[in-house]
Amino acid sequence: MLSQLYIENVAVIEKCSLDFDAGFNVLTGETGAGKSILIDSIGAILGERTSRELIRTGASSAFVSAVFSSPNHLVLKKLEELGYSTDDDSTILIQREITLSGKNTCRLNSRPATVSVLKELAPFLVNIHGQHESYQLLSPDLHIRYIDRVGELLPLLSEYQLAYRTMCKVRDELQAFDLDESQKERRMDLLKYQIQELEEAELRPGEQEELTEKRTLYRNSERMVQQFQLVKTLLDGDEEGGVLSAMAQINTALLDAKRYMSSLESLGERFQNLEYELQDCSAELSRATDLLDYDPAELEQMEDRLDFLYRLSLKYGETEEEMLSYLENCRTELKNIEFSEERLAKLNEEYESAKEEAIRLAKLLSAQRKKASTGFIESVKNELQFLNMPSVSFQVEQERCPLNSNGCDKIQFLLSTNPGEPPKPVAKIASGGELSRIMLAIKSVLAGKDEVDTLIFDEVDTGISGSAAQKVGLKLREAAAGHQVICVTHLAQIAALAQNHLLIQKQQQENRTFTEITPLNTEGRANELARIMGGFPVTELMLENAHEMLRNAEQV
Repeated sequence: MLSQLYIENVAVIEKCSLDFDAGFNVLTGETGAGKSILIDSIGAILGERTSRELIRTGASSAFVSAVFSSPNHLVLKKLEELGYSTDDDSTILIQREITLSGKNTCRLNSRPATVSVLKELAPFLVNIHGQHESYQLLSPDLHIRYIDRVGELLPLLSEYQLAYRTMCKVRDELQAFDLDESQKERRMDLLKYQIQELEEAELRPGEQEELTEKRTLYRNSERMVQQFQLVKTLLDGDEEGGVLSAMAQINTALLDAKRYMSSLESLGERFQNLEYELQDCSAELSRATDLLDYDPAELEQMEDRLDFLYRLSLKYGETEEEMLSYLENCRTELKNIEFSEERLAKLNEEYESAKEEAIRLAKLLSAQRKKASTGFIESVKNELQFLNMPSVSFQVEQERCPLNSNGCDKIQFLLSTNPGEPPKPVAKIASGGELSRIMLAIKSVLAGKDEVDTLIFDEVDTGISGSAAQKVGLKLREAAAGHQVICVTHLAQIAALAQNHLLIQKQQQENRTFTEITPLNTEGRANELARIMGGFPVTELMLENAHEMLRNAEQV
């Protein structure tokens, strides 16, 4: 549920923090005090489109954060799908900052997020039903979800969707095979040519790198031979002798000297070892020099091979591994085409089987939806009668449509608010107040099946008064038994039934407008109810009426 909302520099709100309780919460206040700004702020947290106009005059940015506590399993699952998680599965923190440049910075559980991520998570956290529109009621595409939930058909829907995805996958494979004969022949000729070219190349992983290194060695062999010869001359010596000759003389001298000084034994061994090491170095240089003796024709062959491999790499991949992988893919594709008739027959068989299963489940789902709709219609009608809409005709239109991810049904809600008028789609006929009450009726029918924890009703009281208002309040209180309900209202009958009452007031200081939000105690609630009912000044009789309303609400 939404447990805390913090707003900074949003329109007339400079800074405020609100704590919401479980159960039934109401927001009241004068028109223009900032109630709609609170709803807009919650919408921003849920990824709704925002504007720079939302930023308070004089501020460089606006900031909103919300804490959702005790998220249900669906929210946690969605978080995991989006790549986020909670430290202890107990709270979710969402933050959003809007700057004058239009840049949005979002964070989810202290990690960077995008607006689209917030929008994808939003339906699992909150349902907002506005004064002029109730998004889910105005969208026929979503009506089918209500029927599936009320009929407890989600497991069957999941089974159908698996069958539908299987059918689509096989269908896509079939379409990939759907080539005419001339296309097949042209493709086979190309594949055979590419396979032959790659096979004749006798590719070996690492060959280009190996040849490149060898070519570099051969190209610089003359200079290397000169350097080796210089080193050999210094070691072996010429007419005057070299390092090895000098080392032999040193060892002879030390051998003679150690007869008279035994401490030279160790030094003599070291010089002897140096002589052996230098002799090994001289032999290794000779071997290295031999390696540089090559046939110029070999270098030319090497150049030709590298050029060939380079041209081949331009067509099939930079490395030998990539070219060999391309070769394997060509072989596989050619094999599939050559055996396409056999494969096509098998795919057709698989498709017919998958299609048959999808149709079977879609028809079963459709029949169950029709059955669920009958009880749903009666239940919604009863709720609407309780909400002072006795003349409303409510129907569920179920039409057959081509198979899609939801089955073979197109479902939308039809409504007639006046006797004698034919039912029409809800979006075309219902007023703002009617939409809110219809949604409230549906939520009441779905009580216990609605897995969204927080329901927000923005001025659900539009166009109603008297006993209808009282009944709307009772339904909201009833819905709050299983959900958190947050309601913006102008009616005392509804506000009196709340379990948590927040007052929104607009103040002026030094020619600036500020909005304050205050939690009300019993006395504060009585004063606010009296103001709603009679305005100012608040009289003793008005206060007594307000207290009586609160006492009656406690008995509900």
